[in-house]
Amino acid sequence: MKLFTSVHDVPSIKQFVNDALALKANPYGHQHLGKNKTLGLVFMNPSLRTRLSTQKAALNLGMNVMVMNLDKEGWALETQDGVVMNGSTVEHIREAAAVMGQYCDILGLRSFPKLNNREEDYSEDFFNKFVKYCAVPVVSLESATRHPLQSFADIITIHETWTKKPDGRKPKVVLAWAPHVKALPQAVPNSFAEWMCKAQAEGMIDFTIAQPEGYELAEDFTPGAKIEYNLEEALVGADYVYVKNWSSYKEYGKVLTYPDGWMMNNEKLKITNDAKVMHCLPVRRDLELSSEILDGPNSLVIHEAGNRLWAAQAVIKAVLEEL
Repeated sequence: MKLFTSVHDVPSIKQFVNDALALKANPYGHQHLGKNKTLGLVFMNPSLRTRLSTQKAALNLGMNVMVMNLDKEGWALETQDGVVMNGSTVEHIREAAAVMGQYCDILGLRSFPKLNNREEDYSEDFFNKFVKYCAVPVVSLESATRHPLQSFADIITIHETWTKKPDGRKPKVVLAWAPHVKALPQAVPNSFAEWMCKAQAEGMIDFTIAQPEGYELAEDFTPGAKIEYNLEEALVGADYVYVKNWSSYKEYGKVLTYPDGWMMNNEKLKITNDAKVMHCLPVRRDLELSSEILDGPNSLVIHEAGNRLWAAQAVIKAVLEEL
């Protein structure tokens, strides 16, 4: 593996999940792979779980780690070619990324969309140019359209907590839209849907997406998913409910009107098959997800966050094995 940006970089989810769980059982067994190797983590946006889990994963593998908050500690970057840099930008991405590649064996990059121009965001122009010019393997720490480390941790969590049924029934997983006070990217739901659709194709789960009218994700991310516009109907028989807000894709970046009743609470849990509830965090309590769920026995959010470490470590290990 020389690039990790989506589930399309993973030949088999089942095998990758097993690799991560093997690392969870033996975190320090592969430190020879990372000896005298350096991971650079480049953040254009804030991070808690991604930063700490990826750094810890690299340390578990014997690597050195350098972290740079490029939006605060670096020069303002120019990304367009053929422009005279007589404005506010100081350094071109061509030189900046190339120099980072001189210092690091692997680079991780986190960059959010602007939510102003759908074509620009979905082209992944910034991320792709960084990959092109740094000339070393790159791990996505979240991009404009995807958050693959989060989604990998999510499928690890589902696999790890699911008890096989005598009749062979697969878990029903529901991605449920939730309210928020501002427009959020589609990166997490895009990525979660993409991983769940592939897991469904591999026979691991059954997958449903529930959202109000107007909040449909791009169809490229949802092949094979069942789409519902009524949350209660979607929740019937659910074993896992993944709660997440996102802004509109069709009316790009907008927060549209929606009917009441889209926040998960214990009353809605009664409709499910005593479902476990997941969220990528951070979460706005009693807006996106009720405190009674977050503080109750059905919440998997801390377990899920813990698995971010093993997801990152499995990815970095796979990259190190190619160096």
